[in-house]
Amino acid sequence: MGKYSAVLLFVLLSLPGLSQKVELRGYFTQDSARLGERVGFVLKASYPQASQLIFPDSTYDFSPFVFLEKKTFTSNTQEGITQDSAIYFLSNFSLSSTSYLSLPVFELNRYDSITYYTPEAMIQLKLTLDSIPEQLVFKENNVYQPLEKSTNWLLIGIITGGILGTLLILFLLFAKRIRAIFKKNREKLRWIQFERKWKKLGEQLQKKPSQQLADEVVGLWKGYLESITSLPFQEWTSSEIATALEDKEVFHALRSIDMIIYAGAQSETQSATNYLLEVAKSKFILRKNQIRHDKVAR
Repeated sequence: MGKYSAVLLFVLLSLPGLSQKVELRGYFTQDSARLGERVGFVLKASYPQASQLIFPDSTYDFSPFVFLEKKTFTSNTQEGITQDSAIYFLSNFSLSSTSYLSLPVFELNRYDSITYYTPEAMIQLKLTLDSIPEQLVFKENNVYQPLEKSTNWLLIGIITGGILGTLLILFLLFAKRIRAIFKKNREKLRWIQFERKWKKLGEQLQKKPSQQLADEVVGLWKGYLESITSLPFQEWTSSEIATALEDKEVFHALRSIDMIIYAGAQSETQSATNYLLEVAKSKFILRKNQIRHDKVAR
């Protein structure tokens, strides 16, 4: 008999939930709240480490409350007991003076699950008005109150259409002139940027000639002339450029800079850079006059 008693005692102690159980707590973070006010509900669970508990999520029906947000915290396990907690942020739209809420926690087993509920927590409705007077007192006011006038959308549409139509007509009449002015200003800005950079590189090349500086100076000049003439200056040699421009001095100026690039020789570059700048300026003036002529012809 004593043998069977010992076995029965061992089986009972090994059953989950007899030696340790799930403990739940649920409470609101405040005693009362106004209608629709955001309020927190704290849910805490203490259970054996081997158990697996699931807290309700946003799909759960929190009536009479409306679910807003859920904030979870990291589990804490000590001596085989795990503690979990979460805060549910809710809003109450019930007109009852007192509302109650009890949330479930689900323990998952192998084939089924067990549901535990927290004791009902209570929260009271806080009224904005402490009391309503028995007789209403009206405030006298004989000041004229202007009435809001309805918006005349038809008139607004006609005015807007007229403005847009006028702008369209002006654009069609002056579009070519506007484009010509834009091109002229663009070329002027491009010339100012080129001239500033050219003088800076020319001074550097004069003070300390190097193959890199010489190559950059020639590339800058060819690139600018190619942009305003649409001719392949970047692909041409110095002799081909001089032939295309019908200017032998361009060949000598480019040749003096090319000597630094290809032969590493030291040469006087100031007169060469000054002459090349004058050639670029003449092409700029020619391009500007061409834009002005196109504007007048149209």
